This record gives sequence, structure tokens and C-alpha cells, in this order.
Amino acid sequence: MTIMQKVYWFVLTFGNISTAYLFHQNENIFSGILVCVTLAYSIVGFYDLFFSRHSLNKLYPVVAYIRYFLESYRGEMQQYFIANDTEEKPFNREERSLVYQRAKNTRDTIAFGTQHDLYEDNYLSLWHSMAPSKVVEAAKRITIGGSQCTQPYSASYLNISAMSFGSLSSNAIEALNLGAQKAGCYHNTGEGGASPYHLKHGGDLVWQIGSGLFGCRNDHGHFDEQRFTNIATLAQVKMIEIKISQGAKPGHGGVLPKAKITAEIAQIRHISRDEDCVSPAINPECTTPVALLNFVQRLRELSGGKPVGFKLCIGNPAEFLSVCKAMLATGILPDFITIDGAEGGTGAAPVEFSNRLGMTCLEAVYFVSNALIGVGLRDKIKIIASGKTASSFDLLAKVAVGADVVNAARTMMMALGCIQTRHCNTNRCPTGIATQDPVRAKAVNVAIKSDRVKNFHNNTLENFYELVASLGLNDPAMLTPNMIKRRSPNGLQTSIGSLVAPLACNALLNEDIDRLSRSWQLWWHSSSAEQFYVPDNDILVSAEFYR
Repeated sequence: MTIMQKVYWFVLTFGNISTAYLFHQNENIFSGILVCVTLAYSIVGFYDLFFSRHSLNKLYPVVAYIRYFLESYRGEMQQYFIANDTEEKPFNREERSLVYQRAKNTRDTIAFGTQHDLYEDNYLSLWHSMAPSKVVEAAKRITIGGSQCTQPYSASYLNISAMSFGSLSSNAIEALNLGAQKAGCYHNTGEGGASPYHLKHGGDLVWQIGSGLFGCRNDHGHFDEQRFTNIATLAQVKMIEIKISQGAKPGHGGVLPKAKITAEIAQIRHISRDEDCVSPAINPECTTPVALLNFVQRLRELSGGKPVGFKLCIGNPAEFLSVCKAMLATGILPDFITIDGAEGGTGAAPVEFSNRLGMTCLEAVYFVSNALIGVGLRDKIKIIASGKTASSFDLLAKVAVGADVVNAARTMMMALGCIQTRHCNTNRCPTGIATQDPVRAKAVNVAIKSDRVKNFHNNTLENFYELVASLGLNDPAMLTPNMIKRRSPNGLQTSIGSLVAPLACNALLNEDIDRLSRSWQLWWHSSSAEQFYVPDNDILVSAEFYR
């Protein structure tokens, strides 16, 4: 027997007899408590020894629960007492503190130097100019909408990424949208549809159409033109985004647990409350590259000419080139492409999908930008980067590698008060943000939190423009990938690289394509406008070896 099993039998016999005798001799509160304690210990221990399914309980009756209790608070104890300012994931304390400080308009400077190891592998940095400039006002907005769009939209460099009502509480959605209205940026609805809480405060919206077609589906789950038109033509809806995949779980549909599906959500999404809401892995209207672009054109016409694009996490590069071939074949161009990084976001996902699938945001944006350059379409399509963005440098890095504007989700939640407990999928969010519990949701004060969203947005952009100016530039559009320096394993700094060599304009369409790297050739020749899937047969070699 283990020591605790011996202790249990000792308490069961000698302990109960002793406390019973003591209570018999002195019938007071203290002796009564002792009787209750030994009796409760005996009952719980008996269940553990003979009925529990857990080995720990059988071997260590009663005291095993101490381990379970401590383990349940492991994340909080590590966050508060153990981890230093720069080691937590996905956002360390330094990053979270920066968001909180900027959201509250308090001091966001540090003293006594950096806590980062500037010589660690892959550390990113910038080389400043001795002639700092100033970003001109005209360069602080980006117009989204190509020649096939009749209602272009002027966007901020930083915007609120896709977060659905259902994943987030009604108060959180209201605070985000009111914050977007105050800050002058757009708010992506997420695939859950444009709820009344998205529409209440008049903030600019990007309506996301996911594979579940929520908000524009009929009773059978198919696309409904009339329901789409009713929402898409609202003045508040500025753009429409078709979701192909997301960084948190590429190749897997969105999941809203049954516990978070209220009657209101079921009505908005047109779904049942009897089971988890699991979206299809592939959008039923976009099963091939040509079908995707035809759907883009269809939505653009139904919306009255508003910008329409699609969102995806990049996997096999050849499959994105299939979409490029479809653009050339059909002449239909999306107004924007949103690139979601494999770093994930607010959505719950299987561990393997979050940890192992997809291309990171910087690599994916760099690849997509080069692919569009290679087919001569880069100047006609805007790129939106959606990835981990806590600081102005995070924003700058994404713009430098090819993004036109950037979306942020988790840091916008932190501006609302999120403390990164990672309970988003349990309906027990301690701050009332990622929950459908009405009691918890009331903790989010819409007026106060919307100001914090505005403050975080404005302060991050202000520092972004100062960073751009420190490089001697007066327009963020002048940023290039080579301006981002990466510490290599040999200790030297190099310009940031990617899995591909950069392309010249129309390089993939020229007759001398055989002069390009082997990967570009293989991806281009194996891609097809008629289907997405391309076998991944390339032996990938770093672009550094080609130069």
C-alpha cells in the first residue's frame, strides 16, 4: 500500500473511533467538527479506493484532489508568479501590458533598456535613418476596391479582425463596434453574421461569409440571395469577405460549442441549438478556384458594387497560384485578399491544427504579394494581413512584407480587458468577453471599453507612423521587406527572408519562367484554375540558397 492508503485506513479506524470517543466525552463544537472531518475523509476515501476511475485517487485517496485543485489554477499561477515579462505565449506580459497601457492612455515607455536578447536567432529589428521624416496625412488611409468595384472603401492601416457574436458576448461586440466607429477603422463581423450588436452603433463593417453561410442561408443551409442582399446593401456594411479558411484551424470548419448557442444566436445564424455548430471545412459555393471567383463577382453585383474579397490561411503555395490562374482565365479579380497567419487567433481549434498547419503570417503575406506580382495583378488587389499584432512594430513588419492594411483580434480583446486565461471555448470567460453567460457579459461596460479600443487603435497607429518616419519615409507604402532585419544563426543580421525568392512583375507569365527558382516553376506548372488540390511534391529549399 502507498503511504496515503495506510493513512486512510488509519483514519477510517483509529481516527473515527478517537473522534467519536472525544465527542462522546465532550459534546462541543470542536469535537463535532473533528467527527465530521474524519467521517467525510472516510466516505470520500472509500469512494476513491473502490469506485474512482482515476489511478491517482485509488493510490492517494482524498489528497489527490489537492493536485487537481492546484492544476486547475496552474496557468494563473504561472502567469502571476512564475513567468517573466518576455516568455509567455501567445502574448507575453510585456506585450499585454503594452496593449493595456495604450488602451488606457497611460505611460507606455520602458526604462533601463530592453529585456530582449537582441542576438537571439530570428530576432527582428529595423535600421533607422539619420534623417527622420514625417508621414503625410494623405498616406494614412488605404483605398480598397478595384476597377470592378463601384463603392471603394477608405480603410485604416489597423482594423478589428473577425470575431463573431456567439464567440464573443453581445456587450463585447457592441464595444468593439462602437470603438471602431470612434477610431475610424472597420470591424469584421466574423463568420457568425451581422448581428444587431454589430449594427447598433454604426461602426464600419466587413461582413464575413463563412462556409456555414450564416446570415445568408436558407432552411436547407444553401446560399439565399435575398437574405444576402438585405444585409449587404446596408450603408454600414462597407465590404464583404468570403472565408475560405482561418489560421487557427485551416482545413477545419469553425466551431461554436452548444453551450454558447443561445436562442438569439440560433435565430441569427439559422441553426439548431441541439448540437455544436460546426461549419463545413470547405465553402459550398467555392469548391474550385473558378467557382470562388464567380462567387466573388456574384456577391459584388448583389451588394451594389461593394469591395468583395476572400480570406484564407496559405498552405500549399501551388493552390494559391491556382486561384491566380483562375483570375487570369476569368478576368474576375477580388478587391482584397485577407491572409490569416497560422499563429491562430480567438477561435477554438484542435491542438494539432493550431500547432502544425499553415504558413505563418509574415511568410504567407510575402508569398502572396510575390505571387500577385508574378502574374501582374499586385497593383489591382489589396492584401490584408490578419495575425498576431500587439505593437506598432508587428504592424510595420506585416506592411513591409507586402500587406496594405492589418487586422488584429486578440489584442482588440485585450483592449476590452481580456487577461489571456484561454477559457474562450468554455463559456466561462472571467472578463465577460468570450462568453454567452449574461451575468458575465454585463461586466463589459460598452462606453468605457469602446474608448479603450479607440485608444489602443489610435496610439498604436501613432507609434507606427513614428516608426515609419524613423526610417526616413513619409509613406508606409514605401516600406519593403529588406528593411526588416533578422538575426541569423551565425549572429549576423540579414534582410528578412521567406520560403521563396522575390519575383519581378509578370515573371510567372514570361517565356523565361525556367530561369526562376525550382519551387516557383513546379508550383506554377502544377497549379490549375479548375481545382484547388495540388500534390505537394516539391523538395523545399530556402531561398537563400538560390541567391
